[in-house]
Amino acid sequence: MLMDDIDRKILKLLQENARMSLKTIAEKTFLSSPAVSARIEKLEKDGVIAGYHAMVDPMKLGYHILAFINLDVIPEDKPKFYAFAESVPNVLECSCVTGEYSMLMKVAFHSTMELDIFIGQLQKFGKTSTQIVFSTHVGPRGVDVDEV
Repeated sequence: MLMDDIDRKILKLLQENARMSLKTIAEKTFLSSPAVSARIEKLEKDGVIAGYHAMVDPMKLGYHILAFINLDVIPEDKPKFYAFAESVPNVLECSCVTGEYSMLMKVAFHSTMELDIFIGQLQKFGKTSTQIVFSTHVGPRGVDVDEV
């Protein structure tokens, strides 16, 4: 996929605010609104823009426990584990990783008791190691599109 500086600028603007109007993006990129719309549609069609999401503060919804859980799953159990992880709405992310553990999950729970129950359910898939987050100084952010 070939991208020019204008595509990168559009991506940067949308990563900062996905609700930015076409008119505002057009003003910032010196294009017409229809031209911006066409570029965004192409970026979506090419899969560069994978979706638009609201960034929600879990604490405001009562999810006071944010944790990262490492899990060692044997390859034969991965399909069952993936189905389980997808069925639990508290699992915010689940990645297959290298190292001592094969999975890394980001989870949010209302209490440590709920987290403890979940970890107990996970242990049927393998050994776990859990880190509870005290604070986050660099939150989720977009990728650097200038380096593409």
